[in-house]
Amino acid sequence: MRTTTQQKPRLTTSAMIASIASEGQRTVTAPFGHALVKEAAKRQEIVGMTADLSKYTDLHIFADAYPERHFQMGMAEQLLMGAAGGMAKEGFIPFATTYAVFATRRAYDFIHQVIAEEHLNVKIAAALPGLTTGYGPSHQATEDIALMRGIPGMTIIDPCDALDTEQAVAAVAAHQGPVYMRLLRGKVPLVLDEYDYQFELGKAKMLCDGNDVLLISSGIMTMRSLETAKALAEDNVSVAVLHVPTIKPLDEATIIAQCSRPGRLVVVVENHSTIGGLGEAVATTLMRTQVITPFKQIALPDSYLDAGALPTLHDRYGISSSAMVASLKSWLR
Repeated sequence: MRTTTQQKPRLTTSAMIASIASEGQRTVTAPFGHALVKEAAKRQEIVGMTADLSKYTDLHIFADAYPERHFQMGMAEQLLMGAAGGMAKEGFIPFATTYAVFATRRAYDFIHQVIAEEHLNVKIAAALPGLTTGYGPSHQATEDIALMRGIPGMTIIDPCDALDTEQAVAAVAAHQGPVYMRLLRGKVPLVLDEYDYQFELGKAKMLCDGNDVLLISSGIMTMRSLETAKALAEDNVSVAVLHVPTIKPLDEATIIAQCSRPGRLVVVVENHSTIGGLGEAVATTLMRTQVITPFKQIALPDSYLDAGALPTLHDRYGISSSAMVASLKSWLR
């Protein structure tokens, strides 16, 4: 008798650039672009700039609304950052958009010397952060936070969802000084509206409490952390989730207070390399203040990642909710 096993449908190439939203999850289209248009109506000094990627950073929404305030710099990221610095010197508030790999790796020196050294009011919105594309190391910005954390005076923001992105744009526009914001584009998940959430620059937010595990997360990994907390609740594991949308300056007071509670495993969860990101920032804070707690990290490995379909890669590198559940169960045994 011959038996067959039913296989999952093969993922197509489009899954390499698919939305990070789970099937059936609520989404908002182009929250960054629409939020920037809203802010630009209040602030005439806001301009939008990009290096041939308006359509792929949702800046085309702004370009349609304010064509005279939209500047297309071509495939020249170093020129983009230099020109943004010049615009800021003339009193404008430039929002410069490109892919995170191009902003941080290709134009790093221009950000460091032209923008940050003079503390210019440039806002860098960088799409495809971490492992949010399957097109391999040339497009996967797995070390962008590590690079930008090293720049004095640079504010770093890693939004979780569409609501976080919309609210962060307003806060970034009001903030004086250079900002690096990881950009979620296209159809962006909407989750934080269920948690009475309000973005505040430099502040971490407790989304849910728990006695067994404290997940400290940023960006899309806060969404995964909330999914993980719900899944583990079915096994009577109580999980707290602390969302840290501002990586620098870090909300050390809240982190220290939460990590000082006894009896909880502390796990930092991030869509970034284990090197130089939120995990190391939290660990350094705890060591410096002598807070002793069990500590683990869920992050991308210190290596060049594979190309492939995003769902497959998220499972492979341990940042899917199912992979997180498995890791936490193994640590809690």
